[in-house]
Amino acid sequence: MTRRMTDTQWRAFAAAGTTVVLWASAFVSIRSAGAEYSPGALALGRLLAGALVLGVICAVRREGLPPRGAWPGIAISGLLWFGLYMVALNWGEQMVDAGTAALVVNVGPLVMALLAGWLLKEGLPPRLLAGMGVSFAGAAVVGLSMSGEGSASVLGVLLCLLAAVSYAAGVVGQKPALRHASALQVTTWGCVIGAVVCLPFAGVLVREAADASVSATLNMVYLGVFPTALAFTTWAYALARTTAGKMGATTYAVPALVVLMSWLFLDEVPGWLTLLGGAVCLAGVTVSRSRPRTPARTDRTGVTEAAADRAADVRPAQPPASRES
Repeated sequence: MTRRMTDTQWRAFAAAGTTVVLWASAFVSIRSAGAEYSPGALALGRLLAGALVLGVICAVRREGLPPRGAWPGIAISGLLWFGLYMVALNWGEQMVDAGTAALVVNVGPLVMALLAGWLLKEGLPPRLLAGMGVSFAGAAVVGLSMSGEGSASVLGVLLCLLAAVSYAAGVVGQKPALRHASALQVTTWGCVIGAVVCLPFAGVLVREAADASVSATLNMVYLGVFPTALAFTTWAYALARTTAGKMGATTYAVPALVVLMSWLFLDEVPGWLTLLGGAVCLAGVTVSRSRPRTPARTDRTGVTEAAADRAADVRPAQPPASRES
């Protein structure tokens, strides 16, 4: 039993790590595609590509429709996270610099943990709160170090804040759906609902795709296949095996990875303050996901639980009691 739990935890950790890396890579692709696609068109193109890939995978795996109990959570995540979040974030990043946008959007995990503790009764463990505080401080350092000298648009900041809140609410809404449906089902239909919400931008997408460069269009497709289809599925897989608060804290690693990827692929050398903030982000994630050491509890006879478990393992099996007794 212990071995199985360990394997499950490692798979969830690997899934969360995959999500973080792919979501960080999305910032590089959004910078390229966003220069030629408007916010709504970019969101719709990304969601259509993601929904197509996920739909094919569902067909191959013969995944049917999610159970009725999963649909409320899928609808909430589709409307708020797949739909509103992507449009608001794309729009907000056109009005504020990247550092300010990253700082504001990273309010999301804090809102997520608070909502999950309240609505999902997950509670707010001290280590989670401490890790979130450390990570938020690191995100603030990264945001301030990258903000430059430009003045932030009030509308842009409000749009990024809207993106953060909609992202947090979408995750909290998605968590109960994973009790009834698989991660693939929840992600696929959430993506489909998000695409339907963004259909009013279809005409703009067609016009802009006709004039866009191949590079911008490929970046949009990449956003749909990897940071959306794959990363949202691995996110849902990990979310089903841990709390929403801990998953939200994990995303604080994204700004640090964005800095590294910008350094490698965009030749943007970060300053020491940015590197320090990224290191603090990662330290906060480590704190939030750590577990306190608890001494082995004993029963009234003085036997520890571990010893009792070992005794149970070697105890001969008892025949089932007769129904007549």
